[in-house]
Amino acid sequence: MAQSGNSLARMVNNDLREHRIFPARVAARRSRDANQGSSMPSLLKSLFTALALALACSAPANAQWKPSKPIRIVVPFTPGGGTDQQARRIAVALAEALGVPVIVDNKPGAGTLVGTREVAKAAPDGSTLLYTVAAMTQMPHLYATPPYDLFKDFTPITPGSMGGTVLVARQDAPFSTVREMVDYAKRNPGKLNVASYGIGTTGHLNIEFLKRVAGIDVTHIPYPGPAQANQDLYAGRIDMFFDGPTTASASSKSGRTKLIAAATEKRIPSLPDLQTFHEAGLDFGIDGWIAFFGPGGMRPEIVATLHKEIARIVNTPEFRKFIFESGLDYGGMTPADFTTKVRSDYERWGRVIREAAVKLD
Repeated sequence: MAQSGNSLARMVNNDLREHRIFPARVAARRSRDANQGSSMPSLLKSLFTALALALACSAPANAQWKPSKPIRIVVPFTPGGGTDQQARRIAVALAEALGVPVIVDNKPGAGTLVGTREVAKAAPDGSTLLYTVAAMTQMPHLYATPPYDLFKDFTPITPGSMGGTVLVARQDAPFSTVREMVDYAKRNPGKLNVASYGIGTTGHLNIEFLKRVAGIDVTHIPYPGPAQANQDLYAGRIDMFFDGPTTASASSKSGRTKLIAAATEKRIPSLPDLQTFHEAGLDFGIDGWIAFFGPGGMRPEIVATLHKEIARIVNTPEFRKFIFESGLDYGGMTPADFTTKVRSDYERWGRVIREAAVKLD
């Protein structure tokens, strides 16, 4: 647009200069234009021609990307899990929308790093996507040498779903609310045992985050996975555990546990009566997500097309019902908004990890 504006100025200035220096030449040209049936002086002709050119150059391209080959969605987990199930549902609808095959490629290993790194090395042409969880913002902080550069190696597109975890306590715990739990922990420092499904996991980092925000001292007990942690929670051998909404709701309804609060920024749709930590007065809780990324350097029109179709798919009644039954909410936020959230999560988890001195190497 700047070049078009400069061209317009030069053309107008040239006509004005000619009018001042060679008035006879300008008069002759006007006479010739009139004889040829022209009703527009050459100065205005030049002006309108240049203006039309400027407008043409500045018009938005609105380019619509059309994939020319199959799309591969890399899921860094084994088949059958929640992330894999979401990816496969979206893949079917995305293939219909874009007119090319869309396959899900499970690449588990090294705590999601195998699949994640593979996408980072792929061509940014839209043919390779990553569908992964919010722990992606934590991983670079957990290693002395970060396994990837989140903002150079990847292009955020949009979440397929949003969600988080719930703090669950054993049924006979001497507290039932956030305030009661904090008061009890302060009166009994180090006495509460809180489980996670491994060092450096979101459950572990939630514990460290809560300790700092609430000013309490609790004991972290890492387990190999959530199933083992829940077994000991039901048996009363541990006091609390950050669990997924579906499992937490089921165990509470069966009378084996009680729900304390949601570690999310807003209430979980499937648990509308459960308050968040924010509502209880603690600045604690980050909405998790399962989201699409492309390799770094993906062109804007590719990102825009993928976002448009994925946002439409995850907002359909069928997908929303599926997500709600999983204890989650649907995604679809714009790439700009999602990029902002990714950076915010990255910085916040980075502070938690540094202050707690958590490392995986």
